[in-house]
Amino acid sequence: MSEKRIGLRDIQKLSEGETVWDGVVGGFGARRQKGAVVSYVLKYRTTDGRQRWFTIGRHGSPWTPDRAREEAKRLLGEVIDKADPANQKSTKRKAATVSELCDLYIRDAESGRLLTRRKIAKKPSTLATDKGRIERHIKPLLGTLKAAAVTREDVEDFMHAVAEGKTKARVKTAKKRGLALVRGGKGTASRTLGLLGAIFTYAVRHRICRDNPVHGVVRFADGHRERRLNDQEYKAFGDALRKAKEAKIWSPAIAVTRFLILTGWRSGEALGLKWQELDLVRRTATLGDTKTGRSVRPLSNAACDVLRSVDESNELVFIASRGDGRMSGFPRLFARITALGELPSDITPHVLRHSFASLAADLGYSEPTIAALVGHKGQSITSRYIHSADAVLLAAADAVANRAAELMGEAKAGVVVPLHQAAQ
Repeated sequence: MSEKRIGLRDIQKLSEGETVWDGVVGGFGARRQKGAVVSYVLKYRTTDGRQRWFTIGRHGSPWTPDRAREEAKRLLGEVIDKADPANQKSTKRKAATVSELCDLYIRDAESGRLLTRRKIAKKPSTLATDKGRIERHIKPLLGTLKAAAVTREDVEDFMHAVAEGKTKARVKTAKKRGLALVRGGKGTASRTLGLLGAIFTYAVRHRICRDNPVHGVVRFADGHRERRLNDQEYKAFGDALRKAKEAKIWSPAIAVTRFLILTGWRSGEALGLKWQELDLVRRTATLGDTKTGRSVRPLSNAACDVLRSVDESNELVFIASRGDGRMSGFPRLFARITALGELPSDITPHVLRHSFASLAADLGYSEPTIAALVGHKGQSITSRYIHSADAVLLAAADAVANRAAELMGEAKAGVVVPLHQAAQ
């Protein structure tokens, strides 16, 4: 093996199986394996010490010794920036279509290589939602297209197709007798477009695509509105919870519904709550893995009463009617409870969360206090190290929960003095 600046004469002299190395750019060379074909190559080591071979291209238009040498310099610059051109080329080859790109995205997400904005891996529940949107919307409409050839017009057509219900279907799920009704709609289109944008950002980062065709596409409004319960609906909820006992609806479902009204928690947080996360003496819940990370929540006396009323024999606080897992049938049970109170169909567990926060605001509590009560983003960095709620937060939790109970027609002992309303 000789080391010199590669020129045309060196290419012409190469015999079968011979490699010539450049004396200017380390690792750059030309080799002839079989026949008359000569390829320009680059041998390098990644930042973790792995040796790689990268084939730049075959000798001939457009590759000349000088042009291939410049490309080798560019690639080495990427290696210095911690890239791995050979691995990226392999990934690009494996992700020729949008369907294959989606599979690679999910594979890396499941292995923990893709991090969220909070610098953590995606949760299994988030991955399950992503997989559903990929299989039910993205693959049927875009799956066969070449990933690198997808245009903004293709993406806009995709968004309108989902919004118009072209992916509407009844899909069998993995659960026994499980059935998913895929309806589409503008909200689904917007949220799926957000996922598609993340997938193409992944593709750009791995050099599968040169740019992201989702960028610049104007989405539909998501359709969410900040709905809250009015006083009459709170009273109807109180009636519904009392009737639910008489109707023999699964008691943990009644309990978790009441708990959501009295705390403003996300339904997933309540359904996944474990006894080991509770300290009822200090009236504190320490949730290790919420949507916003670790969260310490104050518990009102009313919420603690709900917790003390349920069975403690299971790891989960609010148990399912079958098996040891989460209460997967809660949405259906929640709908039965609201129907007993003749409440509107647009009342969801999230409405209870927003209603709790709104009650807290009505009582004059500040945004940081409300954030601490319900686990919103924006809590101070010191909250990571707090192990129990302080007296101020406990008093606030009691005030809001007691007000909710009062509106539901449940008189609470004690007098709560609300904070003064902020000046308008």
